Amino acid sequence: MAAGADAQARYGQSVKGLLSEKVSTCTTDVIALTKQILKGSRSSELLGQAARNMVMQEDSILHSEDSLRKMAIITTHLQYHVELSTNLQDQLKHLLK
Repeated sequence: MAAGADAQARYGQSVKGLLSEKVSTCTTDVIALTKQILKGSRSSELLGQAARNMVMQEDSILHSEDSLRKMAIITTHLQYHVELSTNLQDQLKHLLK
C-alpha cells in the first residue's frame, strides 16, 4: 500500500503544481485585462476632453474668421482710397503745371 500512497502523494503534488500554474496564469491574464480596460477608459476620457476643447475653440475660430472677413473689406476700402488719393494728387499736379 505504500506504493499506492506514494503515487497518490505524487499525483496530489502534480495537481497542486498544475493548479498553481493555472492560478498564476489567470492572475496574469486578469491583471493584463484590467490594465487594458483602464487604458481604454483613459483613451475614452482623453477623447471626450479633446472634443470638449474643440467645442470651446469653435467660437474663437468663428470669431477669427469673421474678423478676417472684416479686415479684407477694410483692406479693399483702403486700397480704393489710396487709388483715389493718388488720382487726386495727379490731378492736382496737372492743374498746378
